[in-house]
Amino acid sequence: MAKLVSKTYGEALFELAVEENKIDVFQEEVQGVKEILDANKEFGELMKHPKVVKEEKVRIMENVFKGRIGEEFLGFLTLIIEKDRYNDINAILDYFIDKVKEVKGIGIAYVTSAISLTDIQKKQVEEKLLETTGYNTMEMHYTEDLSLIGGMVIRIGDRVVDSSISTKLSELQKQLLKIQLA
Repeated sequence: MAKLVSKTYGEALFELAVEENKIDVFQEEVQGVKEILDANKEFGELMKHPKVVKEEKVRIMENVFKGRIGEEFLGFLTLIIEKDRYNDINAILDYFIDKVKEVKGIGIAYVTSAISLTDIQKKQVEEKLLETTGYNTMEMHYTEDLSLIGGMVIRIGDRVVDSSISTKLSELQKQLLKIQLA
């Protein structure tokens, strides 16, 4: 359900940005609002509190963001509050950012490796992904996970390429178990 809400509202925000011809402006504003919300957890708790009425929440939102973001985006945030969707705000804003990146040809890759990659290795991974995916640029996120033993796992959207040794060992174990049972 939350995914449907984030998609519906995120898509609406994207369409508004396209309609107003302000995709870059909205992207900047959305990222700025996300940073503010992430840095001020108390604000989120206040906006989610059931004893604070919607009108007061709208007034607080307007006081905090009026003059910092455009009227269109502020109106959108107000709508989210009025429709009791503030709990989904991060997912909605994330959906919007992902949609903008998709339209601009920016891929987001999450690379997990057993050991820390050198800058040269990171560049090689990025170049290979650009070559094979069709994206114009890649936003790369690297993490280490010793349980992989070796190799790496790359996730782009809902696609996963797992070339880790732990996965290969697990597959080998399954094959060996099938042989023993036969």
